[in-house]
Amino acid sequence: MNLQTLDTTLKYCDSLTSYKRRETVEVNIGDVPLGSMHPIRVQSMTTVDTMDTLGSVEQTIRMVEAGCEYVRITAPSIKEAKNLENIKKELRQRGYTVPLIADIHFTPNAAEMAAKIVEKVRVNPGNYADKKRFEHIEYTDQSYNEELERIRERFSPLVKLCKEYGTAMRVGTNHGSLSDRIMSRYGDTPIGMVESALEFLRICEDHNFYNIVISMKASNPQVMVQAYRLLVNKLDEEGLKPYPLHLGVTEAGDGEDGRIKSAVGIGTLLEDGLGDTVRVSLTEEPEAEAPVAADLINRYDYRVEKQKAIYPVSKINMNPFGYEKRETKEVGNFGAGNFPRVVADLSHIKGIAMKDLKHVGQFYLPELDKWSMNDQGCDYIYTGANKLDFMLPNGVKEIVNGNVWQNLEDKQNVLPCFSFDEFVATNQKHNILNFVGLNAQDIFENHALDKIGEADNVVLLLESDNEHAMPELRRMFFELVDRENKLPVIVKRNFEQLTDDQFQLYSATDAGALFVDGFGDGIMLSHTIADNSAATQWNQVKISNSTSFGILQATRTRMTKTEYISCPSCGRTLFDLQETTAMIRKRTDHLKGVKIGIMGCIVNGPGEMADADYGYVGSGKGKITLYRSKEVVKRNVPSANAVDELIELIREDGNWIEPSQA
Repeated sequence: MNLQTLDTTLKYCDSLTSYKRRETVEVNIGDVPLGSMHPIRVQSMTTVDTMDTLGSVEQTIRMVEAGCEYVRITAPSIKEAKNLENIKKELRQRGYTVPLIADIHFTPNAAEMAAKIVEKVRVNPGNYADKKRFEHIEYTDQSYNEELERIRERFSPLVKLCKEYGTAMRVGTNHGSLSDRIMSRYGDTPIGMVESALEFLRICEDHNFYNIVISMKASNPQVMVQAYRLLVNKLDEEGLKPYPLHLGVTEAGDGEDGRIKSAVGIGTLLEDGLGDTVRVSLTEEPEAEAPVAADLINRYDYRVEKQKAIYPVSKINMNPFGYEKRETKEVGNFGAGNFPRVVADLSHIKGIAMKDLKHVGQFYLPELDKWSMNDQGCDYIYTGANKLDFMLPNGVKEIVNGNVWQNLEDKQNVLPCFSFDEFVATNQKHNILNFVGLNAQDIFENHALDKIGEADNVVLLLESDNEHAMPELRRMFFELVDRENKLPVIVKRNFEQLTDDQFQLYSATDAGALFVDGFGDGIMLSHTIADNSAATQWNQVKISNSTSFGILQATRTRMTKTEYISCPSCGRTLFDLQETTAMIRKRTDHLKGVKIGIMGCIVNGPGEMADADYGYVGSGKGKITLYRSKEVVKRNVPSANAVDELIELIREDGNWIEPSQA
């Protein structure tokens, strides 16, 4: 159902039930145009010093060959902006016509220089012609408007140059780098991010300049999703043009964590048809980013043709611009104030031994005849028809199919998972906890919720086989809220024949999007591939388990490990970011729930790590500045000592534990 029939104050996409790209204006960026009539584009950013012409050219070529359709290059001062001409000239001589984007932060004259050379410039409203000194200033309406006029005077020359030279512009707001003026009036919020961009867009439209792309990036996927949705809503509400959206989660990190966090933010928006170009920000070589972005994007190539119809929505049972967890009752240790539980699906594996459970974070120590568990030890193990022949560690319960459970002697320590039909037909149920599997047909055609009721011993297991799975699962949550049904829900997703990266990205999209909106009390993922050897099966189980915990961490619903807010490096970076991140991880990855920002330079540092407890920021060659949240604690620390100093800071705050005690 089109959202125009709903409360228009909550409108942020064309449909909550069927996939459709949001219609946008076309933006011309060299010979690779952008917008809803074109494919979703892939882009990334160089990490080589912009003054290294050949290094920048070689890296750009590697990025293009990896799938980048746009390449962004930092231009922090006018000398780098001038050198963009040499980089572009060398690329064109080698036959590469990829559009180049100049990344501008503080320097209007660098932006104006770049606008005459490259195909697109990116400006950050938080620090372009505005102030960012982490000061709170009380503005009157008059003084606020005077600041806006000052910004108009400084920004208008760039707008006119872009219009004259046919150069596109990205107005890119970043959470954590909002100006002091915006922060003083709106705080560090999604509405502050949106208003920061709207101020610049109004100036552009006053000059009849519309060759614009917008972004609302944050390292917290929840904030990022809310900001983009609110932006679309406000553009429509104010009558501004429907500009294309550049999607990205800033400082996502590396490896599995970076991919999952990126997918939660970017994938959630892609599911609703939002997004026209994607940059995945990984603390890895930039050519590693493009294939990840492509995997996220390619999932929607045939979504329109493959999706099944979803029952229409009569009203939105969530606030898309803010987080509110669905209210649920407590059943066992699900729902209410409990954090989401992880269920490991081992139902497809036979002959499970005690030692095999190491793949789901449960370790049997035969010498001591004891179990131990790491931070990613699952809470439940679903074995289906394959009942285990040994006892599980305390606190971990086995779940079997309902028909298997009916024939067990011990019906107390093993839990049943019934199909909807089984649950309705049987009189024999567990007195504390029963799992009931439901799909959309059960809820909407078989009236499952009427028949199950509000039992105090039921947890629902929601799943979908729709290609458009996340919206169908969300639609089922809407129904639960509409009926005021407070049964806890496990989000279940099964995938087949994917690469490991695709599995992580797709599951983080489908399940993560629900948790971001406050839906879900547990998660159960499974991934099967053609190779059914024992080693491969257990590897897929391990990845499914770690991905489940990664999704909960990325959505801030269950913190089980240290979180690193790590920038992807660029030409401004003052140290080897990948090596330093690995070194800090090695020393601190046992500090569960602590958030550490690792930033290559002062340009992005204090702002982009706004969400972090501690910050490690490059401030000069061989020099590091350490932060506690946004507050500078130590300046110009020699890099050889900086990690030790960081650990000492954590220790001073009482947040350090020895690795041997973790």
